[in-house]
Amino acid sequence: MTGAVLWDMDGTLVDSEEYHWLSWRDTMQSEGITITHDQFLKTFGQRNDSILPQWLNADASPESVVRIGDSKEELYRKLVHQGHIQPLPGVMDWVHRLRGQGWRQAVASSAPRKNIEVVLEALGLTGFFDALVSAEDVTAGKPDPQVFQKGAERLEMPSSRCIVVEDAVPGVEAARRAGMRCIGVSQKGLLSGANVVVRSLADLPADAFEVLSRE
Repeated sequence: MTGAVLWDMDGTLVDSEEYHWLSWRDTMQSEGITITHDQFLKTFGQRNDSILPQWLNADASPESVVRIGDSKEELYRKLVHQGHIQPLPGVMDWVHRLRGQGWRQAVASSAPRKNIEVVLEALGLTGFFDALVSAEDVTAGKPDPQVFQKGAERLEMPSSRCIVVEDAVPGVEAARRAGMRCIGVSQKGLLSGANVVVRSLADLPADAFEVLSRE
């Protein structure tokens, strides 16, 4: 029995950390604010409207948050276009295999939709997924389950037949709250809340999704 697979993007489909770090660093420098790499890592994967209030003055206006966030994302997309962003190990094999087996697939990410589209274009996967869910589609970021619930809705699949692929603790928690099974991808193996944890998708057994769908 097949179902649906909901893919996180940053850190799951692609290793985009360096692109995000450089775009945040340079954007904040242009605002006269210096951020450290550790500050960046503590917020990586969060929505911009959660990140920026931590780095700006307490009286920063919502308009400033939007403006700075938009500037950062424009720079990020420029870097992706200029660079050679690559899929993480095992990603392309699994995306193609699942499609061939009849699984419905969606990208469910906290990233803006334009970012998702740029990354999929760079990977040669434009039009490959049955649905995209982005930051614009939800009102709260992970660990709120909205992004995965919206993905299941767009794929017309019940939560019980959805499997999430995630690399971060908030995403794993969001999958749990949505009532979905979860495959965690972590080089450190520290995603204990997931049903299955691997260091790389290349390490997944060939029947991993099928087995999870039967549990």
